[in-house]
Amino acid sequence: MPELTPPAEPRQRATLTQQFGLHSTAEPAFAAQIAASVAAALAEDIGDGDVTAALIPAAQRAEAVVISREPAVVCGRPWVDAVFAAVDSRVEIEWLVSEGERVVADQPLFRLRGASRSLLTGERCALNFLQTLSATATTASDYAALAAPAGIAVLDTRKTIPGLRYAQKYAVAIGGCYNHRIGLFDAFLIKENHIAGCGSIAAAVATARSQQPQLMVEVEVENLDELDQAIAAGADRIMLDNFSAEQLHAVAERDLGSCELEVSGNIEASALAALGNSAVHFISSGALTKHLRAIDLSMRLTVIDNG
Repeated sequence: MPELTPPAEPRQRATLTQQFGLHSTAEPAFAAQIAASVAAALAEDIGDGDVTAALIPAAQRAEAVVISREPAVVCGRPWVDAVFAAVDSRVEIEWLVSEGERVVADQPLFRLRGASRSLLTGERCALNFLQTLSATATTASDYAALAAPAGIAVLDTRKTIPGLRYAQKYAVAIGGCYNHRIGLFDAFLIKENHIAGCGSIAAAVATARSQQPQLMVEVEVENLDELDQAIAAGADRIMLDNFSAEQLHAVAERDLGSCELEVSGNIEASALAALGNSAVHFISSGALTKHLRAIDLSMRLTVIDNG
């Protein structure tokens, strides 16, 4: 099989990086996404007031440190900052690690100083974001490391936690993998039911080109005959769904032209290396964003002034 090296980024015409400044969360549109998700999280947690925090004197001040109880790739700083800014703008945050930094067990991540009530009210929402996005970034980092020797770029999917699409796709990129389409609006992904509705692969691709010529057109295929149809139709990328090793060998013998190949369907991390020296450019995996175990974090509070 020929050895192909994937491009630096997927040939996606509308990525999170382009639309929202993926690594610049201060960019207005992305900052608005952060603010909206934080507001929703605080609303469902605090409701009309934190009754337990109200047991503590309002004037009491404290310091707190948040640690990771296990190794992880840290991700979610902008969400933590936004949580405490929304709860109490006077809370001081000192970050001890960088976004995307790999940490070890029991390593301090950041310190807080402010009203005890504010620190405790913001604690759970802040840690929820941090533990979830760090889990996403850690998983992505593991996949990226496994795929690197094979020369394959790992893509995320739309299988994200509802309401956290942009946050998790940001975390995937922080972890070293890449974003597939963001949603249903920024690229075509023509699947079995779309093909049935349009009548054929050729008809679906032609209609996509006529309606939105600026968007990438990807076709999911389930066998070699559909692969040949997608190549003939001029798809930008073809997703090979649950192809066997024998089918992948046959794919490598096809003249793909400029068409990119993506593998999907029950791909486990351990199988990534086996795709090395294949015709595959990309692998997409929902595991990056849905098969997560939150990173174990802990906040320890110390009263410094009872007011």
